[in-house]
Amino acid sequence: MKKIERIFAVIGLLAIVVVAINAVQKPVETEAKRTENSTEVDEILNDYNVYALPIPGGLNFVGEPVPIHNPDIKERMDRELLVNTYWQSNALLLMKRANKYFPIIEPILAAEGVPDDFKYLAVIESGLTQAVSPARATGFWQILKGTGKEYGLEVNDNVDERYHIEKSTRVACEYLKKAKDRFGSWTAAAAAYNAGPAGVANRMKAQHVNNYYDLLLNQETGRYVFRIIALKEIMNNPKKYGFNYTNEDLYTNIPTYKVKVDTAVTDFVKFAERFGITYKVLKIHNPWLREAHLNNGSRKQYFVDIPKEGYYSLGN
Repeated sequence: MKKIERIFAVIGLLAIVVVAINAVQKPVETEAKRTENSTEVDEILNDYNVYALPIPGGLNFVGEPVPIHNPDIKERMDRELLVNTYWQSNALLLMKRANKYFPIIEPILAAEGVPDDFKYLAVIESGLTQAVSPARATGFWQILKGTGKEYGLEVNDNVDERYHIEKSTRVACEYLKKAKDRFGSWTAAAAAYNAGPAGVANRMKAQHVNNYYDLLLNQETGRYVFRIIALKEIMNNPKKYGFNYTNEDLYTNIPTYKVKVDTAVTDFVKFAERFGITYKVLKIHNPWLREAHLNNGSRKQYFVDIPKEGYYSLGN
């Protein structure tokens, strides 16, 4: 019995020695690993730097200068430049999409007499996507259902022309021109696009000012014009803000031709097949068609965009 106890005692002592050795070695190994990791982190950090951004001179919206000499305005402008520069993935996506959609928007703005800077309003409204907000504002220009109908868009379960880029851009132009006539300023018109003309007018009246930059507004509208100007600056000067890409990296618009439809369409899947495309491709180019059929009891004329041959192929 005593012999067995002595054996267990020896085994226990050996176990204590092993644990002690491990306890000494482990911190040494951990420290070595930590030092190795720290060196790697230091190398990465040496290659990546975040810089404060100088506020560019001559910032303006539609030629209306931003009063950067005002310290409040300077801070708000600085915020939007920083946020949009260092949210790199989003800014780069916007640049890619702009190459695809600005050529559609720009000539409509010009034809409607709305300054070109307003294309950046669509950028901040929807990110140049067919977005739907929590308030159900829809499309590139985030048009509410009532506003769309007021300005002549068809909005129902079957057809929703707020998703029609050309038609919704023209409605946005009409809205902005009315706001400009009311306030005498394109900057105030841009703010009114976000807060509504009545909202801006009421704030101006209550605060005894008539300039956007002098108004105390809610956070969203207070940031609104600054976001437009920041993205205008960044997207016009990408390399200055650290963005690098080639033309091949940008998205491009697929050329289409228009097919007149003045009857009901019972099945858009079969309709698409007649033109050698899938239903998905048809919907990509005509997002305003909300269902897989078109009622059209009134025999209204619609024009459906069909991509030219050779740009899409069926997957295997």
